This record gives sequence, C-alpha cells and structure tokens, in this order.
Amino acid sequence: MDLTDLLTLLNAGETIPGGSPGHAVMHETSQEALRIAGELNTGYHEPNRVRELLGALIGTPVDDTVTLFPPFTADFGKNISIGKRVFINSGCRFQDQGGITIGDDSLIGHNVVIATLQHGIDPHRRADLIPAPVTIGRNVWLGANVTVLPGVTIGDDAVVGAGSIVTKDVPAGTIALGSPARVIRTIGE
Repeated sequence: MDLTDLLTLLNAGETIPGGSPGHAVMHETSQEALRIAGELNTGYHEPNRVRELLGALIGTPVDDTVTLFPPFTADFGKNISIGKRVFINSGCRFQDQGGITIGDDSLIGHNVVIATLQHGIDPHRRADLIPAPVTIGRNVWLGANVTVLPGVTIGDDAVVGAGSIVTKDVPAGTIALGSPARVIRTIGE
C-alpha cells in the first residue's frame, strides 16, 4: 500500500484498522508532516517561504494569496485543500487524514483545531481510525479557539464564534456559537 491507496481509502470513508498496512503508511506520512512543520515553525520565514513550506506539507502548491501565520501543524498534511485568499492565523492544528477543504476567502482564527478522525468505540478496536471530512465553505470566519469535529460542513459566508465546538453542520449565511455550536441567527437579520 502507498499514499495514493491510503488517500483513496480515507476519502471513501473507510476505517483504517490499527496495525494495518494503511495505518503504517499513515504513520510514515505523518513523519514527513512533522519534519516540514518543524522547519515551518522554527524561526522567521518570509511569506513566500511559508507558502512554499505549506505547499510541501500538503503536497500541492499554495496560491500566492494565501497567508499563514505560524506556528501551524498538520499531523498528516496530504489531505488538505486550501482555496484562494485564505488566512490561517497562528497556533492552528489540523488533523487532516479524513480530508479538510477550505474555500476561498475564509478566515481561520488563532488556535483553531480541525479534526477529521475518530477512533473505534469498542476497546478492542480503539486503534482503528474512522475518517470523516471537514468542509469549510467560501468566505467562512472561524473565530479563535474553535474546534471543528469530523464530518462537519460549514456553509458559505457562515461565522463560528470564538471558543465554539462544532459538532454538526452549520448552514450557509448563519452565525453559530457555543458548545456544542448552535445557530443563533442568520447574517443580515
């Protein structure tokens, strides 16, 4: 099994059993992500170099309009898609094995955590990894310290208030906050 095979399984939502060949490839890929993140987060880098390192981390070039303020970590790296004019503030942590898509013009606040994996509930299957993608639409604003859990979609133009834990989809054009995050109003009301 190689990275392409693993990504096919992850993007199909297939469980990756602990100790399996897919699990081993995931750990190998994570070592590369740790190495690149270590370089990204050590010392100052000009914005172009930050984008180069982010591109190396995710395995594809990053648009010149993307801004990332380190430190930043992704514990896999190869299943992230970032649109244009995206801003990712410092301290963010992405667990991207299940897939993270960030739409154009989105703002990701300080210390945001995006998680795309769950573990098996059965104690004998606890090492199994269950992927579910996170999709962040266009022009979304995630406030500081937001946590987005696996399988969540946040619609275009939505805002998630600081400190919220997003466990369910957030419709487009709404403001959600709390733990768990709940829609409190539609933007424009």
